[in-house]
Amino acid sequence: MRKSRKKRKIKFEVITVLPQALSSYFKESIVGRALESGLAEVNFYDLRNFSSDERKTVDDKPFGGGAGMVIKIEPVARAIASILSGKLKVSKVNEGRGQMVLKIPEYNKKKTRVVLFSTRGKTFNSKEARRLSRYDQLVLICGRYEGVDERVAEVLADEEISVGNFILTGGELPAALVIDAVLRFVPGVLGKKESLEEVKGSYPVYTRPETVEFAGLKRGKKKKISVPKVLLSGNHKEIEEWRRKR
Repeated sequence: MRKSRKKRKIKFEVITVLPQALSSYFKESIVGRALESGLAEVNFYDLRNFSSDERKTVDDKPFGGGAGMVIKIEPVARAIASILSGKLKVSKVNEGRGQMVLKIPEYNKKKTRVVLFSTRGKTFNSKEARRLSRYDQLVLICGRYEGVDERVAEVLADEEISVGNFILTGGELPAALVIDAVLRFVPGVLGKKESLEEVKGSYPVYTRPETVEFAGLKRGKKKKISVPKVLLSGNHKEIEEWRRKR
């Protein structure tokens, strides 16, 4: 008797100051199904739980001045260490000058990837989603306020990712986008390969009714749009050819 193949599971570890912001979204659509089927796991880590002071502070004023606050490196480092099943060793060498020594546990970089969302990062697309889907664990660091201490990008993160040339309030929406896109490339999550079509390879889609007439346009004009006849022909070869050219 042939043994059934063990399902591959991908884990997303989201470090954020708003752990409840995306929980409802991940209960729906393909993400929810992937979680229910055991193909994926999404965990949220409240950055404040990794603060070392009583007030659970995770940010501080930027050196050199400027508006806003900057997320400190220590709570981020503690969160990453906790996720990687290790303990972060922190030594405050010189309190007067605020010097600190951090020792992060080692991890298998072929299976785990630590990602920081940043406008300077590599632009995220379907190719990047496919690449990230090959990892077993993705640690996603969501920035907030004026950003994250630069040393997180320099040392703690394996890479920086940007979801577009625009500014967002935080990294929670980019995290949702990346998780959704990456899951589409995890075997077993989607039912049909067609759903993996990249933007350049996508084609127009239609459903009932066959014809729609639009009234109330400029100058009282009307416009009628019908489904292309080839899609109604039942000829799969011609349909595939039509879609390929779009």
